[in-house]
Amino acid sequence: MYEAVHAHPEGESTVARMAATAAAYGYEGIVVRNHVDAPAEYEAEQIEAAYGVDVVSGVEVRARDPSRASGHLGTHRPRSTVLVLHGGTTALNGFAVRQERVDVLAHPMRGEGDLNHVMVRDAVEHGVRIEVNLDRVLRTSGGRRVRTVAGLRKLRELLEAYDAPFVVSGDPTSHLALRAPRELVAVGETIGFDREAIEAGLAEWGNIASMNRELTSPEVVEPGVRRGRYEELEGADSGESGGDDR
Repeated sequence: MYEAVHAHPEGESTVARMAATAAAYGYEGIVVRNHVDAPAEYEAEQIEAAYGVDVVSGVEVRARDPSRASGHLGTHRPRSTVLVLHGGTTALNGFAVRQERVDVLAHPMRGEGDLNHVMVRDAVEHGVRIEVNLDRVLRTSGGRRVRTVAGLRKLRELLEAYDAPFVVSGDPTSHLALRAPRELVAVGETIGFDREAIEAGLAEWGNIASMNRELTSPEVVEPGVRRGRYEELEGADSGESGGDDR
């Protein structure tokens, strides 16, 4: 399972500190999801060697409207293993779920944002994961928390109705705010998710990273087609034929 984090300078803790805490809590990896205006600086290989967790480069695009978001997607898609779009308005949510360049639509129910069955079907069609963000359940109270829970329950119903892809995150900005998988499972169960769904949503971050790393590998010609020994054999066969042709 993976957690997606905001690290220094956007968050309070460095990537290394986040990774150390994630390892202690039993995570396999973290996705560094800083917004585009506050990128984190870190040496992934050194951190992975020190703490034994996968460190995935990501970015969370935040923009006022779809046209500005589109420009950021073009810039950051080639640089990021996981590309997240910060939703929260109906216009941005509707834009994100139709973009195959987007891996995750984050915060879809935040602010004035909303999701409907058409958007969720679009997310399924284009392979966009919808985030179940537990941040405000964990860290707010009163009416704000009540509204958050109501929104997440609506989201759960839509995800289940259309078997839509999703990820789960506590969205921590500090190693002190990072929660173990069992804690996120407990929070999810209070909203109506079952244990397996929350665990699958945490694991999905790692699945996205694996898929995108595979697609960007120099050995991959196109999805499902890899360079390898058959290509070499074909070249060898061509050379032999040429040698016999007199």
